[in-house]
Amino acid sequence: MGELAKIFKAYDIRGVVPDELDAETAEAVGAAFVRVTGADAVVTAHDMRASSVPLAEAFARGATSQGADVIEAGLGSTDLLYYASGSLDLPGAMFTASHNPAKYNGLKLCRSGARPVGRDTGLTEIRELVEKGVPAFDGPAGTVTRRDVLKGYADHLKTLVDLSAIRPLKVVVDAGNGMGGHTVPSVFAGLPIDLVPLYFELDGTFPNHEANPIEPENLRDLQAKVRETGADIGLAFDGDADRCFVVDERGEIVAPSAITALVATRELAKHPGSAIVHNLITSSAVPEIVSEHGGTPIRTRVGHSFIKQTMAETGAVFGGEHSAHFYFRDFWFADSGMLAALHVLAALGEQDGPLSRLLGEYTRYVASGEINSEVADQAAATDRVRDAFAGRPGVTIDELDGLTVGDEAAGWWFNLRPSNTEPLLRLNAEAGDDDTMAAVRDEVLAIVREK
Repeated sequence: MGELAKIFKAYDIRGVVPDELDAETAEAVGAAFVRVTGADAVVTAHDMRASSVPLAEAFARGATSQGADVIEAGLGSTDLLYYASGSLDLPGAMFTASHNPAKYNGLKLCRSGARPVGRDTGLTEIRELVEKGVPAFDGPAGTVTRRDVLKGYADHLKTLVDLSAIRPLKVVVDAGNGMGGHTVPSVFAGLPIDLVPLYFELDGTFPNHEANPIEPENLRDLQAKVRETGADIGLAFDGDADRCFVVDERGEIVAPSAITALVATRELAKHPGSAIVHNLITSSAVPEIVSEHGGTPIRTRVGHSFIKQTMAETGAVFGGEHSAHFYFRDFWFADSGMLAALHVLAALGEQDGPLSRLLGEYTRYVASGEINSEVADQAAATDRVRDAFAGRPGVTIDELDGLTVGDEAAGWWFNLRPSNTEPLLRLNAEAGDDDTMAAVRDEVLAIVREK
């Protein structure tokens, strides 16, 4: 059995295979998942990692041992699993470690209708059941069947975004050897798109670069290919293709907050007066633009379970995160990088100007991007930063998620929060100009890193 304390996170299960997460653990989780959800059937999908199929098969053994049937969707992106869970109205399990290195794997779990399973919505009960041992089921075992849902997924996404009138676009897509290489061709089929594929070969060892587009170095090949081919836009997906980053026609990286603001205005045009959820690291431009377009901005913690729960509670039409997770009420409140990409392609293709001009109105502040610092004691480092800023005139502090410090009059803020999966502190800072942002960023990093 793997190391449960290490692998059960705030909103998923993740660890090194097989040292922390092994087949025995996956089988026990499958059994516990059926017990906790009371499901008669569950649907699974998996990414391209070598360990994903054995873990998914072990999970299915556990689930069927409790009398539940298992529908295997096979290879897929995380949002394909959410589509399967939503359209089939079944609990689901996705086997992926997203952008983490090849030695990792994990599970993202959801109830029927793609409703999230996180620490406060079932994951703690699953862990406790695994620790105690799942009781044997008194009844017949469930069955395992295969079902291909890729075409249904692709067709469904294209019912949610009208792409019928877009002009022809040249689009470079960097799949990072992840699941975008499997899903993008099906989704783009039939659209007036000249697709330039980068790293579409499924390979869980990630031979070209880490499938983590939030790190700028992992976007360099995409930027170069956009400039080389004269493309209109570049898209980069992470390992399980639930996040999408955008590069404009100049090869410049577009902040996910600008995409959040753009998609929010499109959703508000369809659903006037709706709520829009954004996490607390999203640019201040997002709530400003949402309010200007008649919407109600709602600030929440980072993480898909928290966003989805808040959206479900408020009926929000859309939600966005700084990490390029984008959530849609019409997609069972789940996140889909592919659906966000289709919105951007629609907005770009409905007018004649370049993407950089289109997005200019959605970019108002200077952001640091997410900066990671490896620290032995996350809490102690956070306390040092809090003590350094507490009591300064005009400074406010809140701890909704990590530590957020800001000075509204001076026009800056930063958030410092621990990673749920690694021994890191993540810093995001924003200000009205480069110098102010750099000064805030450098002061915080110096305290965190004790320099």
